[in-house]
This record gives sequence, C-alpha cells and structure tokens, in this order.
Amino acid sequence: MLQDFKQSLVVSLWFVFLTFPLLVVRVNTIENVVVWRWSNILWVAIGSFVLSYFWRFLLLRRNRRQKQAEEGIASYGPLQAALDNILLRNRAMAVLLVLALIFPLIFDTYQTNIMVTALIFVVLGLGLNIGVGLAGLLDLGYVAFFGVGAYSYAILNYYFDLGFWIVLPIGGILGCLFGIVLGFPILRLRGDYLAIVTLGFGMIFKVMMENWETLSLGPSGIANIDRPGFFGVQMSLAQSTTYIYYIMIALVVLTIIVTNRLKNSRVGRAWIALREDEIACVAMGIDMARTKLSAYALGAFWAGIVGVIFAAKTTFINPASFTFMESAIILSIVVLGGMGSILGVILGAFILVLLPEYLRAFSEYRMLVFGAAMVLMMIFRPQGLISNLRQIYQYKGTKDKTAHD
Repeated sequence: MLQDFKQSLVVSLWFVFLTFPLLVVRVNTIENVVVWRWSNILWVAIGSFVLSYFWRFLLLRRNRRQKQAEEGIASYGPLQAALDNILLRNRAMAVLLVLALIFPLIFDTYQTNIMVTALIFVVLGLGLNIGVGLAGLLDLGYVAFFGVGAYSYAILNYYFDLGFWIVLPIGGILGCLFGIVLGFPILRLRGDYLAIVTLGFGMIFKVMMENWETLSLGPSGIANIDRPGFFGVQMSLAQSTTYIYYIMIALVVLTIIVTNRLKNSRVGRAWIALREDEIACVAMGIDMARTKLSAYALGAFWAGIVGVIFAAKTTFINPASFTFMESAIILSIVVLGGMGSILGVILGAFILVLLPEYLRAFSEYRMLVFGAAMVLMMIFRPQGLISNLRQIYQYKGTKDKTAHD
C-alpha cells in the first residue's frame, strides 16, 4: 500500500509538471499581463493522485481475482453459478422489455426518437455479433450492409413508389445477398487480411453511392422517403415516431429469439467451433465455406432490414450516413457488451449510443469520458460487460426401478 501511495504521488507530480504551462500560465493579450491560476494545478494534483491510486487498486483487485480463478476458489459450483446467471439474465431481459413497452407513454417524442436510434444499433450489434462474436470473423465494413438496406428502400420508394412493408423483406434479402457476395472472396482469409478486405468493401460501397448519381443521386442523397404506413392512417410526426419505435421493439425481440436459437443450434455450434480453431473445425468435418457464408449472410440480413427502417425514420439518406465510423461503433458495441452475449450487446448499444447523447451538457469532455470508459473496460474487463455463457448440460442418470419392485 505504501509503495502504491509513493507511485501515485510521483504520477501526480509528473502531471503537475506536464500541465503547468497550459493550466497555470495564461497570457492576457489585451492587458499584456500574465495571469497565474494556481488553483488549477491543485485540482490537477489531487485528481491525478486519486485516479492513479484508484487505478492501482483496480489492478490489484484484478490480479487477486485471476489468482483465485487459477486456484479454483469459488463460493459454489460452476453449474449452479451458470444456472443462476441464466435466470438472472432472463429476468433482466423481461424487465427491459416491460420498460421498453411503456417508454413512449412516459417520455416525449425527442426521447423516443433517441431510443429508436439506440434500438437500431441494438439490431446492428446483434447482427454483427453473429459474424464477430460467434463465428470470429472480424468485419470492419458491416455498415455497407446497413447502407444496402437503406438505399434499397430509398431507391425503390423514390423511383417505383413502393411502400415500407413491401421493401422491408427485400432490404433484408438484398443485404443477405451482398453478405454472400462478400463472403466468397474472403473464405480463406483470416485476421488482419480479413479486416482489410471487409474495410475495403465498406469504402467501395460509400464511393459507389457518391458517384452513381443516376441511381443514388450522389452526395446530395435521396429525400422525402415515405414513413411506415398503417392501413392508410394519417399520422403526425410524434405518432409516426412512436409507431417506428414499436416496430423496432418487435424487430429487436425477433432478432433476440432468432439469434439465441441459432447460437444453440448445430449451425451456431459450428460458428463457435470455427471461432475457436478453424483448422480443428475443418478437420472435424465442418464445411468451412458454408459456415462462413451463413454467418455473413445472416448478419447482413438483419443489417439490411434495419437499414430500411433507418431510411423510413430519417426520410433522407446520403453516403455520409454510412462511413467507417458507424462500423467502428457497431464493432465497439459487440466488444464492449461481450462477444457472443446477447444481453451484453444490448447493454453495450445503449451505453455507446445514449451516453454521448445525454452527455451533451459536457460537450467539451464527453468524448474524453467516452474514450476513458472504453480504455478502462478493455483493461479490467476485456470479456465485455456480460461475457458469453456456454450452455451446460448435466446427466442426472436413470431412476432405479428395483427399489419399487
């Protein structure tokens, strides 16, 4: 403890030395005087000391937990712990669903619109979680599938006047087809090479939409896209936002059910095997090409569907909405929430989308807080907020019938 105190004190003095010219000395060019702000350096010293000491405490706590895990110290068995976690997570999902259903009844249209954006990223995170979290296929161009769905509705609505509900499955199918098209050239790629190719695919899509003016209207984008209809009922902006919100709730629930069933199916276990060891996976007789293509296709399918809803929500899209930054945010959602974890991805999407929005009052420092939170998560909990839990099966044996004879 004394050693940590001394090291934190040294760190504090070092920060005081580095920030002294910036925070203490201020030149007033109007009156030609130097203003000395000594109170700032005091806060820097106290803050850096507290943060450094707290950082070392967290490191010490993490090392103790790792040591206990290596020694096998646990309060109860792993099976009971797994069952308790599953029960807890199911209850948490039920509570989240109830809160989501009554959300528009409590808050105004602005808050509902923000929540729609968060739910869009929830579905995108769950879709990418299939490829990255389950199959282990790093995808840095996932926003391209999102853009395919959005532009499919915008183009079909603009040129052919097709409605939202007709184009919704078409957007998902087109995203799925583009996922297969991307999957074929990269079947034998892995690691950094896979990331570079997927990144290039996302950039190609953006450049095509910027230059194919006869189809996508170029950088000016497509405007006046129709909102979702409900049997011809005329809805105001607030009513339409609430309607899209409940559509997103239904889509999120459907995505959770499908991805959860897939994860525990034969296909899902093939994805997990591919993620753990590709060579051993192929040696066990699993078709690598089919497994990778199914992961890309299913992940792109959800991105295409939610892209249609995004275009209907904003009523305007252009290539600037589908940049690499969106792909990075979606990937961060999966990593922060926990790769392979459904509930973790949901929480990660809410944190990464809502936190910057509600920190607008601290506009100068919100991205600093956001980045610091990401760094702390990757150091102290690299498995994510909620780590993926493997399904555990236990054979209880057969009953002894001789005792009843």
